Amino acid sequence: MKLLLTGCAGFIGWHTAKTAMDFGYEVMGIDDINDYYDVRLKHWRLDDLKKEKSFEFRQIDIRNRDELEKLFIEKKPDAVINLAARAGVRSSIENPHIYFETNVLGNLNLLTLAEKFKVKKFILASTSSLYAGQSMPFSETLPVNTPISPYAASKKAAEVTCYTYHYLYGIDITIFRYFTVYGPAGRPDLSIFKFIKLISEGKEIIVYGDGNQSRDFTFVEDIARGTLLGLKETGFEIINLGGNQPYTINHTISLIENYLGRKASIVHKPFPQCDMPATWADISKANKILGWQPIFSLEEGIKKTINWCLENRNLVEKIILKD
Repeated sequence: MKLLLTGCAGFIGWHTAKTAMDFGYEVMGIDDINDYYDVRLKHWRLDDLKKEKSFEFRQIDIRNRDELEKLFIEKKPDAVINLAARAGVRSSIENPHIYFETNVLGNLNLLTLAEKFKVKKFILASTSSLYAGQSMPFSETLPVNTPISPYAASKKAAEVTCYTYHYLYGIDITIFRYFTVYGPAGRPDLSIFKFIKLISEGKEIIVYGDGNQSRDFTFVEDIARGTLLGLKETGFEIINLGGNQPYTINHTISLIENYLGRKASIVHKPFPQCDMPATWADISKANKILGWQPIFSLEEGIKKTINWCLENRNLVEKIILKD
């Protein structure tokens, strides 16, 4: 099977591409290599993928329908995995247009081309941010009609557009709502990467609120494996992929402190209005349909992430962080 995987230089995209090749798939990866965060990390991931014979790369923005169409004509993919997105809740408030251009119109470009070229399978990466205000654990049956950030709103729009193309054209579509993904070569705008880098360097870390907010942290290797299991025929399904065990930010910091052997210097700032106080995934549907459940505990995942950071210290020290 030939996969068209968008966002291949991204955190989840890199791991998913590597896992796909381990499973025997050919991967045509595309990415626009935007500068939302330090591109040195994206180039590191991309260089790692280029070592594999079953990987090919093109620098394409999914907003560019003409370039995408040329690729569909040339490569004739059997399935599309759309992991390309503008991510980040707080950043989406500052620049909502780029989020809708990429997450909604870019996804629409891929859907229209999948329909035109008779691609049978389409996977979309969505987000647990849609569950704001709902009761936990978050189930896929909950009404997610009140997104509280432009990022969440753009992902909701992408989800309903996927259903339209499934309904009209019979495209088999699986949508995954990811829960707080972390791991080696992670995004430097997310807490775990930032905490590891800053604590190891003896610098202050920022915690929004009192640190008792909780997250259903999910190790990236579990996410990649679950995403590829979604290539099976499902009709149309929305499926949570989460760790199924929320932990507080304070607990997560203590794990990092223990593994690094250093105490964190913490600065507290007000909790953002657009953020969620807690997340917790009901993953029973993923287990029932895909036979999936997470393998890695938070302790194991944190240790693997720290080991990667230490092994790639020269790269990590150069990475410029952003909020």
